[in-house]
Amino acid sequence: MRAFAARHPIWSAILGAFALILLYLIFAIWPEWLVDGIGRKKVFLNALFNGITLGGLYFLVASGFTLIFGLMRNVNLAHGSLYLLGGYIGFFIADSTGLWLLAFPVAFIVVGVLGVFLQITVFRRMEGQDLRQTLVTIGISIVMADLMLWGVGGDFYNITPPRWLSGPFETGLVTSQRVRSSGEVVTSYLKYPSVRIVIFAASLVIGLAMWLVLNRTRIGMLIRAGVDDRDMLSATGARIQLVFVGVFFFGAGLAGLAGVVGATFQSAAPGEDIRFLLASLVVVIVGGMGSIPGAALGALLIGCAEQFGSVYFPTYAVVLTFLIMVAVLAFRPQGLLGRS
Repeated sequence: MRAFAARHPIWSAILGAFALILLYLIFAIWPEWLVDGIGRKKVFLNALFNGITLGGLYFLVASGFTLIFGLMRNVNLAHGSLYLLGGYIGFFIADSTGLWLLAFPVAFIVVGVLGVFLQITVFRRMEGQDLRQTLVTIGISIVMADLMLWGVGGDFYNITPPRWLSGPFETGLVTSQRVRSSGEVVTSYLKYPSVRIVIFAASLVIGLAMWLVLNRTRIGMLIRAGVDDRDMLSATGARIQLVFVGVFFFGAGLAGLAGVVGATFQSAAPGEDIRFLLASLVVVIVGGMGSIPGAALGALLIGCAEQFGSVYFPTYAVVLTFLIMVAVLAFRPQGLLGRS
């Protein structure tokens, strides 16, 4: 952090000022002029929390995508279909067994195995052929979308969380204060769905674990070395194909797990595959290819941009997301935390 501040003093000052303003907006009691200018504090805090938790969902999808695309250089445009398939699997498992938590490992394993099948049958035969991988995976995503539409129909499927997560959680953040005629001060606090907070916390744990594995373990060293120089790593006796199969299993499994999260947050329905594929692409471009912290930062920016845009600029909400991407491409083409 000190090194960044020394190299970029102006940006550090801007980020510091932005952090102070954000902390004030979150914790302070808003005066009347601020409420007149921005709106109710409760609306602002809900948009902020929705953006952060949506960013957690985008991170789960995009982290698997950045592992496959950013690290292994495999262009898998069927990633959104893997996400949607995980959502459908999670719904039917939770609906038939009544066990919400069971849906996560089942979707992770089933979609991960499908990802391994794609890696062996498609990507291994087309290594280094980006255009062919792009065209083939687009075709696979179209076929998978039609098969899922034929199999489950065009309805919206929503996973109901368990009772212990269905209620609101009182955050302790003050949304408003008013004085009654008797002189009593009434304080209102923000309440937020418990399931969103728990799932966001789980996405933080998964992201930290991924970063530690990639940067602090022998397996992560093998993955990074295999991407940089596959032939040299194979000459050392490492089973590079087995390592890559494991990475593909984990990346595809994360997409399936994110599908369960998405079906709990929102719903699983036709068209969600394209939406989350585009979101993953934008997150990876903004954050930087192959960077787990970059995927987290990009997902947070895109999630907050979508939610604040839908609240304060509903007509231009989609444009705001792509303006962020254009700005990053213009001033830092490798992404915010990507390697040049």
